[in-house]
Parts: sequence; C-alpha cells; structure tokens
Amino acid sequence: MHDPAAPAWCGVNHLALVTDDMDATVRFYHGVLGARLVATLGTPAFRHYFFEIGEGSTVAFFEYRGVRHEPLRKAAGVPDPRAVQFDHLSLGLPDEAALLALRDRLGAAGCEVTEVVDHRMIRSIYFTDPNGIALEASWWVDDATAGETAFDAGGRFADPDPVAAVRELAEHGSLRGPLPATRLV
Repeated sequence: MHDPAAPAWCGVNHLALVTDDMDATVRFYHGVLGARLVATLGTPAFRHYFFEIGEGSTVAFFEYRGVRHEPLRKAAGVPDPRAVQFDHLSLGLPDEAALLALRDRLGAAGCEVTEVVDHRMIRSIYFTDPNGIALEASWWVDDATAGETAFDAGGRFADPDPVAAVRELAEHGSLRGPLPATRLV
C-alpha cells in the first residue's frame, strides 16, 4: 500500500566511501570504469570527489589528509588492506520541500535528525538507521551530474589542489599515467 506522505525518493544521490589514494581512485573509477568525474571538492583537511554512475547518482570518495585507515574485514573475516571504508549513504530527493518533509517525518517518528546543511551543490539532512548506518538525504541544488566535468576550465566543482590524475584530465583530456589493475581477494 502506498503512503502518500512518503518521501519522493530519486534513487541514490551518492554513496560516500573513504580512500587512502585519491589518485588511484580517479584512475580506476574514471579511467577503468569510465565513470564521469563530476566534482572534485578539496579543503586543507580532505578531498571529496564524485563519480557519476547514473542520472543524478554518484559514488563519492573522501581522502582525509594525513590519516591512514585500518583494513576492513570482509564477510568471511579476512582483512583486505585495500578495503575502502564506508562513510555514509545519501538518498536523493527531488527538492527542498521533500527534504523538509522528510526531516519532519523523521522527527515525528522520534528519530534524531539534523537541520538542513547547505553544501552549496546539495542540501542535506543526516540521520542513522537502527543499525547505526549513517544516512543522508539530499537534493541537488546545482546538479554536479548535469553539466561540465569537474576538470573543465572554470568548473563549478573544482578542487583547488587536485590529484595528478585530475591535472592530466584537465591538461590532456585523458589520463596519461598508469591505470590501476586490481585483484580479487
């Protein structure tokens, strides 16, 4: 039975993961998988890059400067030193009204939820599920997947200190360095 007050979900806005090597991540997701790099945000503390995987949907990675992460154990209990860490899952909404309605719905259900956070390109609220999984609900204020790539001249979503792979894309229109090969565990 459909709940007319249910959020109008638009799929996954972004899945946020953590990497210790953003350059290799760009080379793999863009160079190997062909996912368009649509945003390369950077601060002195971290980089946050987004790769388009479908209309309005992205996989995003954080690279925290000066921080190394412990390997995660896979379901079989085997640690994989390459294993990326999960940060959060952002679910897409169509507009600010839907975001505010979800915030109110979560609050009415007794769930802790943040106020709207303005990230410039998206606006979001944050909450968790009963398993402690970090969730975000977002809507694209300025859809990074709808325009130029992150490395176009004057791009809206450009890291001021990009990794080498992004500089190659900006200068040559393609990756010049090696692409990472991967191995199954």
